[in-house]
Amino acid sequence: MIVKRIVLSLAWAVLPVMPLGQVLAQVPAHAPGTICFTPQFWCWAQPPGPPGTVCGCPSSQGWVQGVRG
Repeated sequence: MIVKRIVLSLAWAVLPVMPLGQVLAQVPAHAPGTICFTPQFWCWAQPPGPPGTVCGCPSSQGWVQGVRG
């Protein structure tokens, strides 16, 4: 039980400093240019286009600019 608490405590301490690449593992398999990556989240690019071009995702705060990937 104590070992489990220690492991959970360490996990919560490390989670905020994980590199962005670790978060990208949550993006589904996709064709290049069909996903729009913003600084905080991603969405399906509408319309899809060449990777590296500007796109946007809707949010509760309005339109957020991103890059197709």
